[in-house]
Amino acid sequence: MTSDRDRPTPGPDPDRTPGPGPGGGVPPGETPPVEDSISGAIPRDRVEIRKPWGRWPLVVVLVAGVLVAALLLVRAFDLLV
Repeated sequence: MTSDRDRPTPGPDPDRTPGPGPGGGVPPGETPPVEDSISGAIPRDRVEIRKPWGRWPLVVVLVAGVLVAALLLVRAFDLLV
């Protein structure tokens, strides 16, 4: 006896299977529409480019760094004495 696995599977019905047309081309409606380009996601208005750091944030960061360094030096000196 032959099992179901031994029998070849029937091929698709050519009349109902989508795919290339008679001339080798794809009929309309078979392919998805073309996507828009990425340029549509970018706004057309130019945004003013700003400096990454202003004067005051830079001063605050530098002062905080100097204070932390001074405190660490005082602590290190205190541990040595």
